[in-house]
Amino acid sequence: MKKTYSLLFGLLIAFGTGAQSANQIIPKPNFISYPHVPTPFLIQASTLIYFDPAFANQATYLSEAILQQTGLSLINNLSNANSFLQKEKGIYLLMNNRLTNEKYSITIQSEKIVIESAGIRGIINGIQSLLQLIPMKKLEKISLEPVYIEDEPRFAYRGMHLDVVRHIFPVSYIKKYIDYLTFHKFNTFHWHLTDDQGWRMEMESYPKLNTIGAYRNETLIGHFKDQPARYDGQQYGGYYTKAEIKDIIDYATVRGITIIPEIDIPGHSRAAIAAYPELSTRPDSNWKVATTWGMYNRQNNVLAPTKASFEFLDKVFTELADLFPSPYIHVGGDECSKIWWKQDPATQAFMKANGIKNETALQTYFIEYVAKLLKSKGKQTIGWHEINEGDLDTSTIVMNRGTDKQAIEAASKGFSVINTPGKPFYFDHYQSQDPKDSLAIHGYNPLEAVYKYNPIPKSISEKGLQNKIIGGQANVWTEYMENEKKVDYMIFPRMTALSEVLWSKPEMLNYSDFLKRLNSNAIPRYEFWKSSWFKNYLIWDLSKAPK
Repeated sequence: MKKTYSLLFGLLIAFGTGAQSANQIIPKPNFISYPHVPTPFLIQASTLIYFDPAFANQATYLSEAILQQTGLSLINNLSNANSFLQKEKGIYLLMNNRLTNEKYSITIQSEKIVIESAGIRGIINGIQSLLQLIPMKKLEKISLEPVYIEDEPRFAYRGMHLDVVRHIFPVSYIKKYIDYLTFHKFNTFHWHLTDDQGWRMEMESYPKLNTIGAYRNETLIGHFKDQPARYDGQQYGGYYTKAEIKDIIDYATVRGITIIPEIDIPGHSRAAIAAYPELSTRPDSNWKVATTWGMYNRQNNVLAPTKASFEFLDKVFTELADLFPSPYIHVGGDECSKIWWKQDPATQAFMKANGIKNETALQTYFIEYVAKLLKSKGKQTIGWHEINEGDLDTSTIVMNRGTDKQAIEAASKGFSVINTPGKPFYFDHYQSQDPKDSLAIHGYNPLEAVYKYNPIPKSISEKGLQNKIIGGQANVWTEYMENEKKVDYMIFPRMTALSEVLWSKPEMLNYSDFLKRLNSNAIPRYEFWKSSWFKNYLIWDLSKAPK
């Protein structure tokens, strides 16, 4: 009889109020238990939120999120939360130094909800799980089933990238994108700010980067391999002011998200060269910001090893490091065409004078130059896996966009590795094999492939290098994403799958169970956000991949 009552109670909570069961949470928590508590916890307008002073901003974030979801306006109480814990009903955000910065626990009882962690990220992670238990509709009271959750991530680094160069997006969308990361318990936003097709950060030391480098004369129509190439004839561009960037950083900080900015050097520098031709191996040329994609070995886009270039790097990365509080700065380092250096007598003379044996070593010279500067400012350097082509100091973190082979090579040398392989973690690749699908660059990375990829592949574990993989990330290159609806369409639901891959223990991953939770929990959230998503994800799977 007691078991029947408990089951009926659970059904009333789940369906009577629209509340979710803890078993529906994404990413899947490590541990859930249901204590024998006879009555639910009621959230209503009179409910108080108590919090440790360190979590004041997170308490405000929680009350605003509940208001947005349900229409209920809760009251924040800046008192000593622990002193009220035993006698006052309410929601508590408590510091617990026995936990780690990202580990959290949630205890829901009849009289109180307690979220505990040792840091802001853990509290935010706990808040996300709580918000997933709360319905997304207007209510006067919300009944939450008593439950205990203890949870922590598998990987220390869990990132999403966004390219704002090929197409730029408003500040409002950057904040929305950060909200996506927060909900999914990512902790890092990799912001790709410069490339051949534009410069997107306000610069005081080199103002022409904003008046010239931030704008291209026109943009390619269709795929860059189409012949003949067609262009729209419309100037395109813009940049984020420092005030806007600081606003975005503050927004992310409250949500426990680290923003890692990327200034791509020494290749992918055409926009900078267009603004300041003296940075080029051909300073006498009339350079323009690139209007097409795929510049590697096709058009000159590398910095020359000159006094002007190194002064440029000093000032630009100093300005960047002073603006972003992140302990990490991304320097790109990928697709660095060597042919322009080979063709330049001045570059060859510099290499000979400095004992640089070849162009690959020159690439390393550039990366080490910037890494040393950043280290002096308390920053650690991250670069794409090509930075590992030379003899680079292993304090630099390698972001592997290649295959297992590149990850093994970097890990074997002693580098910490963030795994972000093009297959399946490039979300600019197709989600289907439908010829009528929206234009993408190439490739096929369906939802199933994302979910079933292990960021620590067997080939790495077999070599005992698994501890060198510190996390993973998906990359969103926007050549064919001209607006935010297209970005949403390309990232969802793959981003949701990735969040669970990077968070949950491997033995807990179950694709069939994930699909059920995706349908019951994540997709209603996409709708709540008014976001688009790829709706045919069930039709396309690994069996349809090209042989």
